[in-house]
Amino acid sequence: MIHIKSKEEIEIMRHSCLLVGEAHAVIAKELKAGITPHYINKVVETFILDNGGTPSFKNYHGYPYATCISVNAAVVHGFPTDVPLKDGDIISLDIGIYKNGFHGDSAYTYAIGSIAADVQQLLRVTKESLYIGIEKARAGNRIGDIGAAIQEYTEKKHGYGVVRDLVGHGLGRSMHEDPQVPNYGKRGTKEKLKEGMVLAIEPMINMGVKEVVHLEDGWTILTKDGKPSAHFEHDVHVTKNGPDILSSFEAIEAAEKANPNLFWSHS
Repeated sequence: MIHIKSKEEIEIMRHSCLLVGEAHAVIAKELKAGITPHYINKVVETFILDNGGTPSFKNYHGYPYATCISVNAAVVHGFPTDVPLKDGDIISLDIGIYKNGFHGDSAYTYAIGSIAADVQQLLRVTKESLYIGIEKARAGNRIGDIGAAIQEYTEKKHGYGVVRDLVGHGLGRSMHEDPQVPNYGKRGTKEKLKEGMVLAIEPMINMGVKEVVHLEDGWTILTKDGKPSAHFEHDVHVTKNGPDILSSFEAIEAAEKANPNLFWSHS
């Protein structure tokens, strides 16, 4: 069932969504080679609790951590580990916060130190594809318009693999609501977009093949060919005047620029 939000509910959601960006920014200031995903998870969880929220992911269907931390060939749902990050790694952080009855959910992929040129391009194209998909999140369009735009840019233009096993989703009082929002598809198909819908749009793009494998932990998902994967996610309110992005990368990007240990701070 698709839940249409009132204007009042949208503003409550906006607070949760923006808080997720602030959580990202707090840890983005510290990211560097040598720190561990376990440390990252601890910092993020502490920030969420200190700001009156609850980690959306912790204990969700049994997931044991506050943050999904996926390194290099891990696409999504990676468990925090004690393996230190190293120069050249990319790390995708997916953070969810439940506050005042609504969830916020946003993901961002960071580059530690110096990364290869082809990995730089993967991150750039994936992030660009997010906004290309968001542009289609307008009342009167259809879910298929979003996925088709992302797929055309990443897969057809750049030759990357668009993950099929995992998709974006509706967001609100529940972490995952209808409709599903694939990052592939045909224009003019699937559910019609209506004012008041909120969608978590999240391209998950592999450098190589689209196929993935699931680890025995029941959560971590890797690219089948072992090549890197990138993940960016925004929460988007559908309106007749176009997409209203409830989440924000502004604080994250400012933290990147200020952190000399992150690649994009040099670009």
